[in-house]
Amino acid sequence: MNVVITGLIVGVIFGFVLQRGRFCMNSAIRDTVLLQDSTLLKSVGVAILVQMFAFAIMDAAGCISINPKPLFWGANLVGSFIFGIGMVLAGGCASGITYRVGEGMMGALAALIGLTTAGTLTAMGKLGFLTNLKTSLQTNTKVMIGEANPTLANVLGVPYWILALIIAVAAGLVWYLMARKNGDDDLACDSSIPLGDRVFKKGWNWLVAGITVGLVGVISFPISAAAGRNYPLGITAGWITWVKVALPGVDASVNWIAAMVLGIIFGALIAALIAGEFKFRFPKWGMIGQAFLGGLIMGFGAVTSGGCNVTHILSGIPQLGIGSFVASIAIALGAWVTAYLIFVRPNK
Repeated sequence: MNVVITGLIVGVIFGFVLQRGRFCMNSAIRDTVLLQDSTLLKSVGVAILVQMFAFAIMDAAGCISINPKPLFWGANLVGSFIFGIGMVLAGGCASGITYRVGEGMMGALAALIGLTTAGTLTAMGKLGFLTNLKTSLQTNTKVMIGEANPTLANVLGVPYWILALIIAVAAGLVWYLMARKNGDDDLACDSSIPLGDRVFKKGWNWLVAGITVGLVGVISFPISAAAGRNYPLGITAGWITWVKVALPGVDASVNWIAAMVLGIIFGALIAALIAGEFKFRFPKWGMIGQAFLGGLIMGFGAVTSGGCNVTHILSGIPQLGIGSFVASIAIALGAWVTAYLIFVRPNK
């Protein structure tokens, strides 16, 4: 029961933060092509650096044990590229469609059902040649460093916490100096607005959103590890677990990640209700079908690659996992290509 409670609490906090920060990696990656706007992408970068810095300190102190995802480069490239395609079609990443269900968006619900369906079928070996493709890619392209999954740290022969600390501090310093040189002023806020309204009513700026998402990832690592799952945040595996629990004859129970993803919806619902942003929204059937298709594609891609955008970009890069770096690049490429073909090229 404690496992479920802690997962639910972290999920509620995560959902609240996602909703107030409008934090969605599909929007962050897609907008760099569609709008030539990197504001949301900066938020993702901040979240990664916050976690990398904190994970380094926690690892040095013995509070956590770094657990990067495997490098199976073929599965990472193919699965994550496919995930990026589905992300654009669905109109949101795995975390984006989850928290938007809490806002009342039925298109996001259709995408989430698709993600869960294909993810479960792929994970449980029910998709025939697609499952065989996943297994073949993972098995035949897996690379190990001794008995460990490759990271930048063990490839270079440097303790993780030292390299992570150097990268986080150096990247943060360079970013700060470049922002000062370029005169970035997109962090200004209206001090006349009461603090409570800025927190609960107004959308958060990219820096606040990035920091708070990063902090949720930081607290999730030791809490999740204490529950028997030595990894920070994730999404797809949680929804797959709910299906396994519901299926007869399958030995499964509600675990930490399953409780966490359910908590995201509750947290987003609370935030949306407080801000007056909750509303049931039903797009046209064609858009619902497209969202469902995008979810299906994401589900297969996530299981094939060993994780979705949250698993690899948000939680894997801070651990310097090479598999997560490869997967993150492939997700971005898939999203960029799809956004260009669907939105940019037809308008030229």
